[in-house]
Amino acid sequence: MEVNTNDKGEIVVKLQVAIDRVSIEKAIEIIEEVKDYADIIEIGTSLIKDFGLESVRRIREKFPNVTILADIKTVDEAEYEFEAIYKAGADIATVLGCASLETIRICKRVANKYKKDYLIDLIEVSKEKQEALKEFNDGIICVHMPSDNNGQDLENLINSSIENLKSFNRLAVAGGVTKDNINIIKEYNFHIAIVGGAITKAKDIKKEAKELKKLLGDEKNGSF
Repeated sequence: MEVNTNDKGEIVVKLQVAIDRVSIEKAIEIIEEVKDYADIIEIGTSLIKDFGLESVRRIREKFPNVTILADIKTVDEAEYEFEAIYKAGADIATVLGCASLETIRICKRVANKYKKDYLIDLIEVSKEKQEALKEFNDGIICVHMPSDNNGQDLENLINSSIENLKSFNRLAVAGGVTKDNINIIKEYNFHIAIVGGAITKAKDIKKEAKELKKLLGDEKNGSF
């Protein structure tokens, strides 16, 4: 597994800010607050469900230089969905790990065609299926604590998953990431920490993004 480090040899984790359940206008306001600290801006599933491809188009037009992940959670119709989201302006698109291997292969093929990236979401994916996903080592693999699993601990999920994921080149983690568990995320050499409400619902969004970025390594270099 590759590890990102800064000039001091310290582990650097990319910050992805997930924006959900707001209007496009509010999303743009949030991005203005966090763009100096976020390595990736995630247009969340609910935002895309509410406003469709227009949410991606408008945010791309407003922020031509940010890295945009569109969390479309494809599970079928892979070619159509991935083509559409890349044409709308996304740099990264997501597919559920529970999808068929052929669906994920199509996602990979379309991503390569557009010279874009793809992320496989491991939400509720068995260890057996995770083993089968090793053919997609060029993608980003995301350990994801479901938001509906109230009371479950992200640290336990990481501990139970990490051994099976060490052969993947890029690991992301989502679902309950806060200042309190940054240390374990760095300890296990995750490359991307996906943070939603801890930033977007904060009283001072910019301050929270800045502080989290500092804890993650305080560097941005455009490579992940």
